[in-house]
Amino acid sequence: MSTEPSVGQRIAAALRRSPIYVDRSLAPALPPARRSALLAAMRRSPIPIHVIVVPMVKGGTWDDPGELLNVVHDRLRRDGLYLTLGETSGQLHGRQWGGTEESRRNSEDAVRVPFFLPEMRDAALADRLLRAIELVAAGRGTAEYETATAHLRSRTGRSRPAPDGEEGGPVLPFTAGGVAVAAVAGLLVWRWRRGARVSRAGDPMLSPRGVLAIAAQATEEELRELAAREVVAFGESLDEADFDTSTTRVRELTTRALDAYQAAGKVLDSAAGPADLAGVLVLVDQGRDALASARSLAGGGREVPSSPLCFFNPLHGDATTTANWRPLGRRERLRVRTCAACARDVHARRTPEVLADRVDGRPVPYFEVEPERSVWARTGYGQLRNDLVQRVLRGDLRR
Repeated sequence: MSTEPSVGQRIAAALRRSPIYVDRSLAPALPPARRSALLAAMRRSPIPIHVIVVPMVKGGTWDDPGELLNVVHDRLRRDGLYLTLGETSGQLHGRQWGGTEESRRNSEDAVRVPFFLPEMRDAALADRLLRAIELVAAGRGTAEYETATAHLRSRTGRSRPAPDGEEGGPVLPFTAGGVAVAAVAGLLVWRWRRGARVSRAGDPMLSPRGVLAIAAQATEEELRELAAREVVAFGESLDEADFDTSTTRVRELTTRALDAYQAAGKVLDSAAGPADLAGVLVLVDQGRDALASARSLAGGGREVPSSPLCFFNPLHGDATTTANWRPLGRRERLRVRTCAACARDVHARRTPEVLADRVDGRPVPYFEVEPERSVWARTGYGQLRNDLVQRVLRGDLRR
């Protein structure tokens, strides 16, 4: 008895015949002549490109571009750049499998570029796809992305930091707060830093931890509002930061801070419950750590050691101690950073107060969700892997 192929299988089968798949409902957006131009540009690319044009509709067959690309790649099983429509009107979304890290960054940056170009604001889909593909083929995705987003990083129009090996190095003032103007305005206090670390007194990027005490007792709606405020507050911190980024490490840290800000906003936009909202706070926290380190190094100080939030429940606040924990059903132990209360529970062989996620409508400890279904379980909110920000940006939040 034959089984009807899934939508993902049908798309993969079509891509084996042609690298461009267009849903019938969107066929007028890519007439034959425009498809020919796209195919010609794709042939000039050093990496294979697969274009998938399907409607992104909440509640429809596809409403998450990252999930669509993961599904199609799993069925097509070919490396290359997979490109589709983004969640926001005018956006494209892409992810590359295979190739070098530099190549993947170039491709995924190229896909983001058209959204930031004034001349592309009202451009046809075919034009936006063509611009992205041409940048991939030319290897200029990252360079053009840096140029296209310079207005988010500099209110004064001063140039970007000099590339490695070049002399000079302007001061980089950040303007990120404007990106989140639609979010809830205002500031809430953040975290209390303690121990032998760089002094944070008077540092606008890092302030007391009261927000987490509030978050732990909040309803889901209150937590959502609080997470939105934290994203705005972090954006304002980026906006106010003004320091020399001429050294490689300072540039790396400031880029990490901006990436964490973008990732936090991405999660906030699609957060499905407390586990995702806690993830927003974790991403903001990682970004604040990176920004504090960048400013310290730029001012002649030392790099600030990052301080994660509690592994068992990030809403508990700072991970002030370490615990050797054995997950249920496993022999090996994990060394995780936790708050003091959770550490005491582990040492006493009690179950800590764990943050729950929802699976098929029922609550389960977030780390017991299948790793393929949760970026939080897969990374332990960034404690088990150091690529949480990158995973969120490439679309791993929903798989």
